[in-house]
Amino acid sequence: MLETIYVARHGFRSNWTTDNDGNYSATITSPTGIASDPPLAAYGVEQAHELATYAASVDPKIERIYSSPFYRCLETINPLAEILDLPILCDNGIGEWYGVARFDHPSPAAPEILHRFFPRVRTSYDPTIIPSTKGETLSEIHNRTAYACAKIISDIDREWKETGTGPRAILLVAHAATNIAIGRVLTGDENREIRAGTCSMSIYRRRATTTPPAPNALPLPSTEDPIPDTNWRGGKGVVGGWDQIQNGDCSFLKNGEERNWWFEGDESWDFPVVKEGTAGVEGGLTAAIEGGLTEGAIGGPGTLPEAGKAEDTAHMHKVEKQRSNI
Repeated sequence: MLETIYVARHGFRSNWTTDNDGNYSATITSPTGIASDPPLAAYGVEQAHELATYAASVDPKIERIYSSPFYRCLETINPLAEILDLPILCDNGIGEWYGVARFDHPSPAAPEILHRFFPRVRTSYDPTIIPSTKGETLSEIHNRTAYACAKIISDIDREWKETGTGPRAILLVAHAATNIAIGRVLTGDENREIRAGTCSMSIYRRRATTTPPAPNALPLPSTEDPIPDTNWRGGKGVVGGWDQIQNGDCSFLKNGEERNWWFEGDESWDFPVVKEGTAGVEGGLTAAIEGGLTEGAIGGPGTLPEAGKAEDTAHMHKVEKQRSNI
């Protein structure tokens, strides 16, 4: 049966911004033509190859790859898929988190389009769940991710039961917020601190049981129940629960952990942020904070919020010196 789940974040990416009306723009044109679907920066491509070298040697060996359908995640994991000669299964259930918005967020490109750039993308795979284009609350991103993980695990358990074979270890490739949620729903700890630097790797092992769990018959998402409950909280975890063995390791990367990110307070899409030119295309968080925020630009969770709500300016500045974009 499935015993190990590896979870990786995409590499250092190029940037995109959004205005008050939900109009997206990118510093580097996305190959998919979607402004909020940026490719990796050159440095991120280097990280992807470092991740591939490391992940190709892990034990147990990765036997199946699931990826967020956003370009940066596919670009990150394609080198490993080439080394291991594996297809890539694009699953919107582990896709990007935008927070709550008053406008529609762009969806990722269709598998048929992604297949043109990454031939290992399997176009016949059906994603577990499609996130709302209006964004999600903190609770919803966790529940959506829980459902996606439960469906992936249960489908693999069913595969083992029906055929006697299947992957013992899989890899999920996603984004910082999603990876944090994955760690929490697997362990059943909704407040667990998960490290999520670029190209980081976490490892989760199935909790020991006397008998293999029976495959769950999960209900399908519907209009009445868009995110079916998986009962993961309270230490239970999805499909019997998982123990974290490794937390966001970056020791195999030349420059170690970079751009770690975490949830902080009320992560809604309602705060002004620095325009890209203020702090540079690929960084400069501290300079941006010290230089002041630029009015008129809007960004999602993980950008540069003004102090407000329950947070005070000093606290938010301290936090933002350590945070970066998802």
